[in-house]
Amino acid sequence: MSRLYGDPIEVWTREGRPAQFVWRDRLYLVHRVTDHWVVAREWWKTTEGDPGERRFWRVEAGQGSVLGSYELRFDTAGGDWLLMRAWD
Repeated sequence: MSRLYGDPIEVWTREGRPAQFVWRDRLYLVHRVTDHWVVAREWWKTTEGDPGERRFWRVEAGQGSVLGSYELRFDTAGGDWLLMRAWD
């Protein structure tokens, strides 16, 4: 079962991929990226020099040996990260 959130998170990357993130004051270590995709914004919402992409990663992450699946989103226009979805 998945839950939608849209919560702001702090993310540290390694080689352009999420390596760890803080959500609700807890640190999650990314063990594996299971999917990655990019969605371009509508052309009328972009700014010059920024294509306005939204980059998504589906990851397995957790604290210690307890892992879950999470969908993270990075918005290139604002530089903001969100936790979009989590699976039990």
